[in-house]
Amino acid sequence: MLLQAGQLLSSGGTQSTAIVYPLLALALTGSPAKAGVVGFARTVPIAAFALFAGAMADRADRKRLMVAADAARAVATGALALMLLGGRPPFAALVAVAFVDGTGHTFFMPAASGALRSVVPPRQLGDAAGAEQARLAIVRLAGPPLGGALYGIGRAVPFAVDAASYVCSLASVLLMRTPFQEERETDGEPLRARVRAGLTFVWGQPFLRMVGLLFAALNMVGLGLLLALVVVGRGQGLSGGEIGLLVAAFGAAMVIGSLASPAARRRLPPGAILVLELWTWPLSAAFAIWPSVYVLAAAMIPCGLAIPITDSAVVSYRLAITPDRLVGRVISAHGAIVMVSGPLGTLGAGLLLDAIGARTTIAAFAGLALCLAVWGTLSPALRSVPRVVDLDAPAP
Repeated sequence: MLLQAGQLLSSGGTQSTAIVYPLLALALTGSPAKAGVVGFARTVPIAAFALFAGAMADRADRKRLMVAADAARAVATGALALMLLGGRPPFAALVAVAFVDGTGHTFFMPAASGALRSVVPPRQLGDAAGAEQARLAIVRLAGPPLGGALYGIGRAVPFAVDAASYVCSLASVLLMRTPFQEERETDGEPLRARVRAGLTFVWGQPFLRMVGLLFAALNMVGLGLLLALVVVGRGQGLSGGEIGLLVAAFGAAMVIGSLASPAARRRLPPGAILVLELWTWPLSAAFAIWPSVYVLAAAMIPCGLAIPITDSAVVSYRLAITPDRLVGRVISAHGAIVMVSGPLGTLGAGLLLDAIGARTTIAAFAGLALCLAVWGTLSPALRSVPRVVDLDAPAP
């Protein structure tokens, strides 16, 4: 309860600034390309540092790692709030804070997943992953309109709230008494070998390997479309609060999807669930026919319904088959594969929106999504995976 409560506050603050970063970049520069640079700075640490972060989560004390990550994010976002109160900060400062924010997230998440694995029995991992997705869906519903509303009050306000949320998360972690990892023997294995162990485990599991490759490209589509939604909405005269409400509709769909995830996991194996999600993303092509921000938002609603179902199925399966000693490294290795092209989604979307316009940019992303859906449907690796409830607990 402490773990989820702290992450609820932390992720709530993070989601409230998710649309504020591009809105602030647009206000400071007027350039969709530079808004894409900020999005790139916030997501590139996942691809750059995830493997190292996972090795740290399996070697260092997970609680201390989470505390340090929260403290760094609180200081960075708080400093940006102070700069905004003092006037117009340089664009480089916004990029730097986004980078620190993303880096803190990169080191926090594998440690937090290891903590979840330590406090939840294997038979309840599916329900725990579903609850986590429900929590994420709730903050994705409430965060964007809250961020838009706070941005309307003052540019510094959402960053001050985000800094406070990290302080609350830090406090909840410090209050926990449950061990964040099993007893470990002293391990003198070199860092490179530890990182390689996580990659080897992921690559040796056909389902995890295929999910990583598909999600690597799908993340580029999703992050690109979310930036396009903000830029198109701003271009069509919507306020920050109104854009936040459109993003909140996506979050509302995720809440509904998270509620449906237990039933879906009982009836369908993870591969089938993933294929169903893949076919929702090409619907964004509707914007190319009718270029309204509301059409784009509506086309993304089925994706929102599918994401928490897929994520809970994949996360619970991955945790169920991974020994505790490898949890951090496996999560980070998988995350690094998944996010390797994600930062290019925001950067590429910003550049393309500047160069060829929203209609062609979104049509290109929809075409890529269609190719991924066909690939996933034909993949044998997705058809051979059992349900989590049919699995035995992994070896220590």
